[in-house]
Amino acid sequence: MKKTILVFFLFLNSFFCQSNVKFDFDFAQFQYDSTNNYLEIYYAFYPADFKTIKEDGQTVIKAKMTIQIQNSTTDELVVNKDWKLTQPMKDTADYKNGKSLLGVVGFNLKTGSYSIDISIEDILNQNARKEFTENIIIIPFSRRNFAISDIELATRIINENANKNSIFYKNTLEVFPNPSIVYSDKSPVLFYYSEIYNLQNISAAKVILERKLYDSKNNLVYENSKEVQANKTSIVEVGIVSLKKFPTDTYTFVIKLIDSKSKQSTTSSKKFYFVNPGIAVAKNSNKNPNYINSEFGVMELEECDDLFEKSKFIAEKFEIDEYKKLDSIDKKREFLFNFWKKRDESPETQSNEFKKIYLSRVEISNSKYKFLSTSGFKTDRGRVYILYGEPDEIDRFPNETDTKPYEIWAYNDIEGGVIFIFGDFSGYGNYELIHSTKRGEIQDPNWLNRISAN
Repeated sequence: MKKTILVFFLFLNSFFCQSNVKFDFDFAQFQYDSTNNYLEIYYAFYPADFKTIKEDGQTVIKAKMTIQIQNSTTDELVVNKDWKLTQPMKDTADYKNGKSLLGVVGFNLKTGSYSIDISIEDILNQNARKEFTENIIIIPFSRRNFAISDIELATRIINENANKNSIFYKNTLEVFPNPSIVYSDKSPVLFYYSEIYNLQNISAAKVILERKLYDSKNNLVYENSKEVQANKTSIVEVGIVSLKKFPTDTYTFVIKLIDSKSKQSTTSSKKFYFVNPGIAVAKNSNKNPNYINSEFGVMELEECDDLFEKSKFIAEKFEIDEYKKLDSIDKKREFLFNFWKKRDESPETQSNEFKKIYLSRVEISNSKYKFLSTSGFKTDRGRVYILYGEPDEIDRFPNETDTKPYEIWAYNDIEGGVIFIFGDFSGYGNYELIHSTKRGEIQDPNWLNRISAN
């Protein structure tokens, strides 16, 4: 594949500037090589908002779009481009009814933090202008571990007789983006495009691909899964989700890939807004009586924040982002109720055994692996203990003459046997993870050199 996309989701923050011009903007990252990602920027503007002029016997509009991308660390302006467009208004009625002009541009960007400024303006009316500013981080995808790209939301995907000359053509498909990230009852179908990488590094012959949809209250409203053969380096994942039965709300679409053997997983998520006045929102939909009567219903604010901080090791990125936005104790209580409910492996029982085991490991970590003022669960040994449990073997080397103190933890039943190596660089008992053979964990074959006493 020419490009690859990263599981890195940043929602849009826009600001208004002198504007009565509607302008939509979205983006997705694709892996290009080991040091660059390919950033696609999707945009749409609406000719009905622009002033017209007669030119060569035609009614036209004149627009100018500018994109500037600046490295936030070095202040280097890595992209500074503008495009001028003269568009004949042949289908005036269509444009007045809200027809947009849609486009896409792409850039290779190296690892780093960037600020994107994108604007559209009416050349014939300088007061008609709109601008967006967005901060992004470029982190190239791992070449070892399997990954899912950003999710590109679309209004249409053509897979038969796709136009190879189209600006929307990629990987044998024409993907028409939806930069507004808004859907409605007039076209209640979500199209999505994503890419999956490094399947050859998965231990199982098949992987499980899950697609889920959550509403703004973090309730699961749609799910679907399928098996995918892990016999290709990379594949394209496209599909549709019917939205017509859902009420107006903000939704999060999630794609999750699971190695059926090791249970290692990775996710990508994307938020969008759906407008459906024909479906009434259920009364008291923002209240969950189960949550009110549960242990979460009486938690104080500090207890909620502390519990979620301890739960981050098993939280999806979109869940962490969602929790940060919660602005009331009741929202946090309900979020935590749903968070643990989703992870209850035996919902038919009264007790959530998974939660009990997880939190008991947190307590043990706090007791055994605390370092100075750092809670045990925040240390590397604490995290590994919480995620994988008690090691089958621990070899400790506290007083070697040629190395700093280190420990080797062995888990015999994970991926055919894995180890974790922790080094105490300070000599005061703060053991840091320096190498592991577990997929998805830090790997450094030269770990012994790092802890050498010389």
